[in-house]
Amino acid sequence: MADKVIRTPRDFPAVETLLQSDELASVLAEVPRPVAADIIKGVVAEHKQQLGKKRELTQAGLVGAIKYALGVESTGRISRVINATGIIVHTNLGRAPLSPSIFEDIQKTAVGYGNIEFDLSSGKRGGRGAACERYLATLSGAEAGTVVNNNAAALFVILNTLASRRTVVISRGELVQIGGGFRIPDILKRSGARLSEVGTTNITMPADYEKAIDERTALILKVHKSNFVQGGFTEEVDLKPLVALGKRKGIPVVNDLGSGVFVSTRKILGYHEPTVQESVRAGADLTCFSGDKMLGGVQAGLIVGAEELVSRIKKNPIFRTVRSDKIVYSVLERLLAAYLNDTYRDDIKLWQLLSRPTDKLRGMADTILDKAARPIGISIEPTPAYVGGGALPEQALPSVGLVFGPERDAADMMTAFRRWSPPIVGRIDNDRFILDLKAVDLDDLTEIVRALKHALK
Repeated sequence: MADKVIRTPRDFPAVETLLQSDELASVLAEVPRPVAADIIKGVVAEHKQQLGKKRELTQAGLVGAIKYALGVESTGRISRVINATGIIVHTNLGRAPLSPSIFEDIQKTAVGYGNIEFDLSSGKRGGRGAACERYLATLSGAEAGTVVNNNAAALFVILNTLASRRTVVISRGELVQIGGGFRIPDILKRSGARLSEVGTTNITMPADYEKAIDERTALILKVHKSNFVQGGFTEEVDLKPLVALGKRKGIPVVNDLGSGVFVSTRKILGYHEPTVQESVRAGADLTCFSGDKMLGGVQAGLIVGAEELVSRIKKNPIFRTVRSDKIVYSVLERLLAAYLNDTYRDDIKLWQLLSRPTDKLRGMADTILDKAARPIGISIEPTPAYVGGGALPEQALPSVGLVFGPERDAADMMTAFRRWSPPIVGRIDNDRFILDLKAVDLDDLTEIVRALKHALK
């Protein structure tokens, strides 16, 4: 498209002409045509309003503005991102990374037909995700288990089934809010349950629960404070005393674990995260947790516990509105099988990343700097990484990062790497830009080298 000065509204090229221009071909390929047409119309309209109010406008300038607007639109699509933040279960980047081997294994059931609700032995309709539910119950040690589309839905359907128009007793110290504005009191209210707060923000004792229980009480709810930490003068009631109280009063105890984990984390992470099995052994009537955090799978809400209660939940009409599809069940089957077979360290990507030693991370950092000709002002340093996903937010994991010195503007570096294709998302600490390697794949090192060379120009 020949460059010329645009002086009047009649000098603007037609939208169709712009849609077919070679200069815009690469960005137009990333945006559906009707959406691109609307964006172009908007940019043209904006520039028409600015005629005579700013410096001279050329067709090349107009095309540049359109290219930028289309580029912004294309970045809104879900695409591959290299996670150099040091947060392994990063909520904004898709939480737990899915293992390629699991994805490859489910491709046939994901793109074709599958026996999601068909019993191949009898030739009749079967239960959705029967194998997954059996694995879930076996692994947790519970009588039964089931799956919905996320843990918020799991808690909602539990409350709606067992406590609609009745009272749920919960400690004030466990009325938490997690990311996205999700608040426990709000989900209680929307489920039809009535909230009975006991104790104080920092101190709740067994007697507080007992005093609050009456003929209207439906259940006791315990919520794991996984995304914040209380310190100082604090006291909370463990699960076992609550279970004993529930048995005496004849009401169920529900334990919302949040992230949820099936294996001991002490050796790998240096601290103990309560496991699903511990909740079941302690006697919780129902336990719910997420499938895409410390389990290392896809978004799902998992429920385990007493068979009679799980059966009631599955018969609730709301259960159908929050049920999961064949892709989720296919992933969970293979994920749970890896835990049952004790191959999770090799088969589940999350545990591969969490288990990777710092000397290997330092080797990755050396490889990057060697291939980038050891640029001045970038050092290899120990850095703190985090599990993320609401799991022990103050518990740092040892990691290694490429740290850009003060001569490199941190905000500029952050932007340059984020605008690379594929985008590389790092973090800024103390005005220094850092590429933390804890969650970076070995296959991504070449891209980081290329992006590094480009950013330093």
